[in-house]
Amino acid sequence: METLIVQPKNKKQLLAIEAVLHALNVTFKKEQHYNAKFIDEMAKGEEDIKKGRLTRIEDVQNIWESIL
Repeated sequence: METLIVQPKNKKQLLAIEAVLHALNVTFKKEQHYNAKFIDEMAKGEEDIKKGRLTRIEDVQNIWESIL
């Protein structure tokens, strides 16, 4: 048979697609292209940025002095 590659844009779409496949008794498998821990770390980093938990470096010529 054929293989379909589906790329939902969000969790809501993913859940809807899975529900339809279950209802039609279609077998499927989910694959992640990234390690789950990596995805969690990226999400945490984005949340930190939104909350202002970051370090801004104004003078890149003296980057090491800014950090230390």
